[in-house]
Amino acid sequence: MRLLLPMGLIATALAIAPVRFDGDKVLRVKLQDEKQANVIKDLAKTSQLDFWYPDATHQVAADMTVDFRISAKESQLVQSALDQNQMHYEILIHDVQEEVEKQFDVKEDNPGRHSYAKYNNWNKIVAWTEKMVRKHPKMVSRIKIGTTGEDNPLYVLKATKTYGKNKTMTELLNQMNFYVLPVFNVDGYIWSWTQNRMWRKNRSRNQNSKCIGTDLNRNFNISWNSLPNTSDPCQEIYRGPAPESEKETKAVRDFIRSHLKSIKAYITFHSYSQTLLFPYGDTSELPPNHEDLVKVAKIATDVLSTPYETHYTYGPIASTIYPTSGSSLDWAYNLGIKHSFAFELRDKGRFGFLLPESQIKPTCKETMLAVKFIAKYILKHTS
Repeated sequence: MRLLLPMGLIATALAIAPVRFDGDKVLRVKLQDEKQANVIKDLAKTSQLDFWYPDATHQVAADMTVDFRISAKESQLVQSALDQNQMHYEILIHDVQEEVEKQFDVKEDNPGRHSYAKYNNWNKIVAWTEKMVRKHPKMVSRIKIGTTGEDNPLYVLKATKTYGKNKTMTELLNQMNFYVLPVFNVDGYIWSWTQNRMWRKNRSRNQNSKCIGTDLNRNFNISWNSLPNTSDPCQEIYRGPAPESEKETKAVRDFIRSHLKSIKAYITFHSYSQTLLFPYGDTSELPPNHEDLVKVAKIATDVLSTPYETHYTYGPIASTIYPTSGSSLDWAYNLGIKHSFAFELRDKGRFGFLLPESQIKPTCKETMLAVKFIAKYILKHTS
């Protein structure tokens, strides 16, 4: 019996061992023409290319820069194929596991507590929301808008009333409410901390497939079925079995619809590429207030660049990055929220999805300047 217990513990530990990325590389390939684009597409059929930018094979095209992660096992084969086709590439990350570990490069003053300078796990974020409500009961309230597929709560913080310390924020909060959803994909976020740092989808089970999860930003009821290669549950951009099939999507949908009369802007935050995006993603057509959106985006990105000279590009999703379908941005705009924006935050690919903690504070500082400008613009120009 003494032998069985440790063996059982070892088996359990092996079953839940987190995914490692030792020796995995992230390559950047600058495609010169359609022939080179087809080389990447062909490689994706025989090798496991994890596309970071763009986020799917069908979006790869001539005159595009493509970033993807490749396993240590397949990296030599892929690099040889690129060399044979005389394709220019660089290795952005030589060992993904090293970058995963180096991501946490800010020393913790109080381990176990939420920090504005560090990446925080879900438990710390929940504790922080409770603390904000407790410390500022007249300014902050917490609203549970629903639950996830794994029954975790979805919390929205409502900020309102007088702030009192910062003149601009006091002016804004005295005249408008801010609703903040700290984490949309809670289940996927938890999984990224415990099992797979590179996990992106939620954790819903898919019928007749061993592959887990839906891309929540492909699940909204707007051109849901308009683009190819989003119907495979094993793809990172799987749209789900039906529009708004996911509990998370339904919760956000219902919350926004219930507050629609008072909502003047919708802003969402993603990574990476340093872009400020607005509709549309599902078509090359321009929205009716395109010129206004361009004006706001231009000034917002100019303001954002002032502290650290961080350069952002801006424009419609489809032409600025790549076409998308089922996105919350297009959905919110179509619902009537005519100032809808998405920030794709730092950086441009050196770290990609593994931005070090030491860049959190400067990223927040510059982004907040842009958000304040958008809020002030809306106060001035909308009724």
